[in-house]
Amino acid sequence: MSLIVILKPGSTDETIDRVCGRIRELGLAPHIARGDLRTVIGAFGDEAVLKQDKLEQIDGVESVTPITKPYKLASRDFHAADTVIEVRNVKIGGSHAAIIAGPCAIESRDLLFEVAGWVKKAGAAILRGGAFKPRTSPYAFQGMGFDGLKLLREAGDEFDMPVITEVIDSRDVSRVADYTDILQVGARNMQNYHLLMEVGRTDKPVFLKRGLSATVQELLMSAEYVMSEGNHRVILCERGIRTFETSTRFTLDIAAVPVLRRECHLPVYVDPSHAAGKRDFVADLARAGLAAGAHGVIVEVHTNPDKALCDGPQALLPVEFTTLMQQLQHIATVCGKSLS
Repeated sequence: MSLIVILKPGSTDETIDRVCGRIRELGLAPHIARGDLRTVIGAFGDEAVLKQDKLEQIDGVESVTPITKPYKLASRDFHAADTVIEVRNVKIGGSHAAIIAGPCAIESRDLLFEVAGWVKKAGAAILRGGAFKPRTSPYAFQGMGFDGLKLLREAGDEFDMPVITEVIDSRDVSRVADYTDILQVGARNMQNYHLLMEVGRTDKPVFLKRGLSATVQELLMSAEYVMSEGNHRVILCERGIRTFETSTRFTLDIAAVPVLRRECHLPVYVDPSHAAGKRDFVADLARAGLAAGAHGVIVEVHTNPDKALCDGPQALLPVEFTTLMQQLQHIATVCGKSLS
């Protein structure tokens, strides 16, 4: 159990410091959430200590409420309002939606720049590209590594777009963070707790994909690992889970979107490309995800999918992506969101 310490309206910085100091004296970790009217401080740590002390007796404290959910920092009990994350003037969360698009893997400079030009023109806000590709087969294309990462940074600067790429090794986090604007943790690493803690020590937003067989609660607990290290800029992604169904690569759990929106304050995305595994279904799932309340979609785009080195069958052609963007704009408007 953890506690939410609600301060009295108009609490000063001095009051906040005093309460946080008392919480630290108890060997607990304070986490501050400032709202328009009130400031809330989460007190997380040993349950026995929490029960022994009467935090509500501290001057400036209005009330103390327990958090019974296993995820604390991600819970709306701790932070009621939607978290909005800004990356290079692109806003994600709340009433803001941003589309992420680009090739699954960075294959060459020419391809990356060609796709970047297309998705930028169509209205995408963030450029994706995989430099490190963890694959099921050890013989499949594994990405260009740091050479590809440098190309991604160059393309992002050229087209004035934030960039996102996956980091797969905790030893590479700081170096990858030097080149990217958003660190992606893939589905297969969702419960790689050492990696989660390492990205939690950076100041870069973390795009966390749901594991192939993970529950919604397990996804939120993985987000908690990141946030517990001090990085609260986490974006959750539903990318399809493994079920008995074989007509698609995975089953996109659309219901997870409103469930996550209710349970936590973090932005939520969907990945229709990996869920579908087939180009024909990607646009339908993207529209469904945004309509269900997602703050954006992450889509793979390739100018010649038949020759793609990674996941060509699920990549949209530029013209198909352009049409999808027009449709998503309409859906966003109906849902009260604005596309960044």
